Amino acid sequence: MFLKKSNIRTFSLLLTVGLGSTLAVSVFSPNVGTIQKANANTIAQNNSSKTVIRIGYQKAATILYALKAKGELEKTLKASGASVTWTEFPAGPPMLEALNAGSIDFGYTGEAPPVFAQAAGVPLVYVAYDPYGPKAEAIIVHKDSPIKNVADLKGKKVAFAKGANVNYLVVKALEKAGLKYTDIKPTFLAPADGRAAFEGRNVDAWAVWDPYLAAAQKATGARILTDATGLAPNRGYYLAAKSFAQKNPAGLKTVLAGVSKVSDWAKGNPKDVAKLLSPVLGIDAAVLEVAEKRRKYGVLPLTNDVIAKQQEIADTFYKINLIPKQIKVKEIVWQGKK
Repeated sequence: MFLKKSNIRTFSLLLTVGLGSTLAVSVFSPNVGTIQKANANTIAQNNSSKTVIRIGYQKAATILYALKAKGELEKTLKASGASVTWTEFPAGPPMLEALNAGSIDFGYTGEAPPVFAQAAGVPLVYVAYDPYGPKAEAIIVHKDSPIKNVADLKGKKVAFAKGANVNYLVVKALEKAGLKYTDIKPTFLAPADGRAAFEGRNVDAWAVWDPYLAAAQKATGARILTDATGLAPNRGYYLAAKSFAQKNPAGLKTVLAGVSKVSDWAKGNPKDVAKLLSPVLGIDAAVLEVAEKRRKYGVLPLTNDVIAKQQEIADTFYKINLIPKQIKVKEIVWQGKK
């Protein structure tokens, strides 16, 4: 399957143009190997008469990774003659680029990536949300840093992943402190590179989410300048390709049921979740357990209040020129699950 080049270029542009800063294209451009793998899954599906549901996941996205590891969805789908393929992505933006390319059907990201994607014309729908929680992301500084509050970030280098949930946290934290986005020096880095830059003291602060947040706190003694409490909801969203939701609503509901079952398990078993994720993330289970205990779980339908908050995020990004046009979030909310 060929990439929808115009939308990919638009989406990539949104994720590589910053205000007063530059971004290495490799950070948020699609991973070629990952896209090729996803397209290979598409070709395999086209050569088979049975339904194949293609799911994109991130290792740090607890529920989808646990769903994959447990293999229960495969068993459920097998009864109806369907199957599932899994493609790993380093972050939400490249996952949604793959969805735009027609290479995956379903995935999970934070609240910011779908805003960028909708602004770029990616054909996706919101199908459910995960409350996750404001304690699970934060802006941190070195334990001996002279920076005492967010206002002290003026003129400083702040690392974060552009297009991720923490992008919105940074904007709102600065706003509350009386600063503008242009008052800092954004350094756009994925978590692994952000950790290296932070530990190497090449940046003054780092905005990141769990479990990377918990790992950095344990390893460096980093001090939390602010978490998202009162600033950002820090929700996660389950997303689907519009075509998949229209053509296979039963399959989508089956996936959501599987996700919900694993979410209920994870909610009451933080220690087991930590043990499951530890070897694949390379993070100590005790650290992961800290992260699991300060997040929330759920596979919930999108209410008017949730949609309104997501709209506020979109409006904020438009206001500071991070997206090129205004969008209406409610226009891409799936109506198949009440």
